[in-house]
Amino acid sequence: MGRRGYPPEFRRKVLDLIAAGRKVTDLARDLDISTQTIYTWRRQDRIDRGLEPGLTSTEKVELVVA
Repeated sequence: MGRRGYPPEFRRKVLDLIAAGRKVTDLARDLDISTQTIYTWRRQDRIDRGLEPGLTSTEKVELVVA
């Protein structure tokens, strides 16, 4: 069975490194995760901060619970 995701703290650190100027491709290689995973995290972070349209993380959780 595959991995069940990454902890929120890990995701935050990756996003902070990108904000500090690290390249997605370098982080993906160094951390052994896909670039698409990082791009997905970055997009969701931008949605959560109101910078892009879409469902926020909170709204997604509410839909699953409903």
